[in-house]
Amino acid sequence: MSAASGGALMEPLDGIVLAGGQSRRLGIDKALLSLGGAPLLQTVVQRVSQVSRRVIVAVDLPGRYGSLGLPARFVADSSPGLGPLAGLQSGLCACTTEYALVVACDLPFLNVELLRYMAGLPRSYQALLPRSAGRDHPLHAVYARSCLPEVDALLAAGGGSMKQLLDRLDVRRLNERDLHRLDPGGLSLLNLNEESDLERARSLWEQQATPE
Repeated sequence: MSAASGGALMEPLDGIVLAGGQSRRLGIDKALLSLGGAPLLQTVVQRVSQVSRRVIVAVDLPGRYGSLGLPARFVADSSPGLGPLAGLQSGLCACTTEYALVVACDLPFLNVELLRYMAGLPRSYQALLPRSAGRDHPLHAVYARSCLPEVDALLAAGGGSMKQLLDRLDVRRLNERDLHRLDPGGLSLLNLNEESDLERARSLWEQQATPE
């Protein structure tokens, strides 16, 4: 368990990895991209498991990644094709904790210390997320299960964006000074949307793996 201010023990967090995206821009399954000789989903699950007591992977087809043998529970998106909100819905419904750490599957440089810091902050919010360079990062966040009615309402209306969800929630944003202290390069927030992102990630991975 994590300790918050004053030494009080915090309830454990479940972890949710969203792996149901179509990867339209990259044209490949990002979860199976190889970085450092391992599928990206495996790396993300391993890092989330260092912060969460169990990991849930929300995916459009649960059997897709069965061959990876990951220590995670796979759940099907309740509303496939409606973006990350659908995965968030399925993941939160499968949680047994009041709050969950939620990340996308295309974050190769997740910073475990940053995630632990987020998990240990007082939970007086429905969503806690970093904001960097004027941009929110809702798929590198902690969500309360109490946000499920808003998620359900958006999906029942045909879907919606994560920004629309945040507009309906009590949101806390990380202090940018703390964010930069724990993750000075901002790499924990680097996701893979374009070919250029993938090229940068591979270059950075090689640099980190090469001793000076």
